Amino acid sequence: MCLLGDPDVELSYELLSRETARDALATYDIEEPFENSVAVDTVSLGAAVSLLNDLDWYLVRFVEEALVLEPSVATDEWLSRDLAREVRDGDVPPEETDQRLKVFGLVDGRPVEPLFVRRRQGETPEYDLRDVDETVVVRVSESEFSG
Repeated sequence: MCLLGDPDVELSYELLSRETARDALATYDIEEPFENSVAVDTVSLGAAVSLLNDLDWYLVRFVEEALVLEPSVATDEWLSRDLAREVRDGDVPPEETDQRLKVFGLVDGRPVEPLFVRRRQGETPEYDLRDVDETVVVRVSESEFSG
């Protein structure tokens, strides 16, 4: 699970300076895969969704994106929080999560300007909003894609 901080805050400080969030994260090894992010490995998709629910107060205030990486669904593409919840609840089969994408460019380790695209015939369209070092692909729910 990875939280991308709002650009106006230092996410790790905001989370770890508050007792409830610090306690929720205490059993995890915290990493920072992207600039201004907090990531932890959970034992399951359900555990990731549960942790996100526990941190919801902080997510609303300090987090721009909440992502879940679930190897049983995709090893190199993230799931949005909403889609992760839908998969966990059995509302969307894992094999039907790969069509609607939110692709972030990475510039100097920071996710920038997401591009919403639809995968066609197994191909992900190129990120073309600006020159980027690489991209991060996030699978999103139908409502996130169309809303």
